[in-house]
Amino acid sequence: MRRRDFIKIIAGSATAWPLAARAQSPAMPVIGFLNGGSLEGVASNVNAFREGLKQAGYVEGQNLAIEYRWANDQYDHLPALADDLVRRRVLVIVANTPANLAAKASTSAIPIVFTTGGDPVKLGLVASLDRPGGNVTGVTQLSVEIAPKRLELLRELAPRASTIALLVNPSDPAQAEPILRASQAAAQGFGLDLQVLNVSAESEFDGVFANLNQLRAGGLVISAGTFFTNHSEQLAALALRHSVPAIFEYRPFVAAGGLASYGGSITESYRLAGIYTGRILKGEKPADLPVQQSTKVELYINLKTARALGITAPLSLLARADDVIE
Repeated sequence: MRRRDFIKIIAGSATAWPLAARAQSPAMPVIGFLNGGSLEGVASNVNAFREGLKQAGYVEGQNLAIEYRWANDQYDHLPALADDLVRRRVLVIVANTPANLAAKASTSAIPIVFTTGGDPVKLGLVASLDRPGGNVTGVTQLSVEIAPKRLELLRELAPRASTIALLVNPSDPAQAEPILRASQAAAQGFGLDLQVLNVSAESEFDGVFANLNQLRAGGLVISAGTFFTNHSEQLAALALRHSVPAIFEYRPFVAAGGLASYGGSITESYRLAGIYTGRILKGEKPADLPVQQSTKVELYINLKTARALGITAPLSLLARADDVIE
């Protein structure tokens, strides 16, 4: 099946099918799915969320309907999208960062299940991990904690690099700021010169990558965030075109030609969020459900890209990889 056809199928199930199902079954429970990105960018996450729901006894279109709201990287649209779900009186709102902050600001009554790579306490989502309190709970995946590891892995792949660039999205401070601090501390420890490049719009990509040559950056670390996830393929193509070794969080970047990825499993986080959503639909309260942490991490390396960049990946690193794309 072609990728375009796959996206059309997913899109259809995310819009038309739930509407038709509700017409046939008015009593079917309805939940809201609020996301700062786009359907195309997080299709695998949506499928993982549905798998979690299924494990909890709910199947979209059969005994559950989902209202999807996509910000398409326009984070300033999130409050209005959250308010719309509240007006529609959905039973649960599932949201990623920073959509979960918009959801919490919109309601203190409707249960919210979040996914985030940040610290939910510092973000103000919950009072504590063990006792969330209020109407919010959710799942975290390793992100900020392993930001230094991405820098270390890139250093193993490009040991001659003395200057590394870090790509961050300033419009997503919940992700950008802690990852920046962690990466700066790690770079200092490794004796690396870390150059921070800000980008918050697709139109800025070409200029940022052109700037890498002026900085003489020997490698690029791409920060976490939905914005970058949605543009994984474009970022991978630009990194290859500019011959820069680059590392990101997730496998789609590597599958599209990026050198490497290392990060917490976001699909596992969404699966767990689906299970929590099902438990809340069955009557459990968010305040009584401790915040879960997905501890699964994944390393992927594109050996074809490594060869194109003149990089010899250490055998010890290849042995640790979850998958090596050749």
